[in-house]
Amino acid sequence: MEGIIAKINPIAFVLGPFEVHWYGIIIACGMLLAVILSVREGNRHGIAEDDIYDLLLWGLPVALICARAYYVIFQWSYYSQHLNQVYRIWDGGIAIYGGLIGAAIVLLVLCYRKIQSPWLMLDVIAPNVILAQGIGRWGNFVNQEAHGKATTLSFLQDLHLPQFIINQMQINGIYYQPTFLYESVWDILGFLVLISLRRCNHCLKQGEVFLGYLIWYSFGRFFIEGMRTDSLMLGQLRVSQWLSLILFFGALIVIIIRRKKDPQNPWYTQAHY
Repeated sequence: MEGIIAKINPIAFVLGPFEVHWYGIIIACGMLLAVILSVREGNRHGIAEDDIYDLLLWGLPVALICARAYYVIFQWSYYSQHLNQVYRIWDGGIAIYGGLIGAAIVLLVLCYRKIQSPWLMLDVIAPNVILAQGIGRWGNFVNQEAHGKATTLSFLQDLHLPQFIINQMQINGIYYQPTFLYESVWDILGFLVLISLRRCNHCLKQGEVFLGYLIWYSFGRFFIEGMRTDSLMLGQLRVSQWLSLILFFGALIVIIIRRKKDPQNPWYTQAHY
């Protein structure tokens, strides 16, 4: 019918009393791809597949809990009045920074117990994590969240976007900037840059693939976060922008210190257990 805009149903299918959401399917697909790629890369450096699977087994639930907790904490003014929605992760509302913090803690503990280099493990999985993040943003797209400020139909058309994206960016009769798409493209581009540098001899030292991930992701996230309308403010900037600044400059400083303090640190292409 003319005038009706087709939207994507956030529910993919129903199994009895259970509703399976596209949000969860998309995130799960991104994680699965990250694991497959991490196992392949880990094999090149003597990392056992079981170590990657252990990280997934323990890291995934902790990351999800931390990602949701981070989001709920900074949206407590709402959730304090809607406690029954705190656990409804399938409706959206997870913070990637919270998830990364939780996963990093699990990784450090596992590497310590297995007497493995956490730097090398981080180097192996970091590019795949940012790829999964780029894929996961499409879950936000389906849920019509993590969007930018109101814009016009002509602006979206000038970006030469597919019609299904333009349609989904109309919420309650208003068009919004597709910041989910900006970050998805930035993340996937970061994946390509990181794996290219990782394969280059004498480009990155052990640990610098991960630190490069922090630099790349936080740089893009700082600017994209400034376009969004659903972020918590802390002074003149959003909370995620402050954290992006800390990670960006912190990673740069760590690279400089490590190169000066330990010039014999092996290149990533030479690193092994």
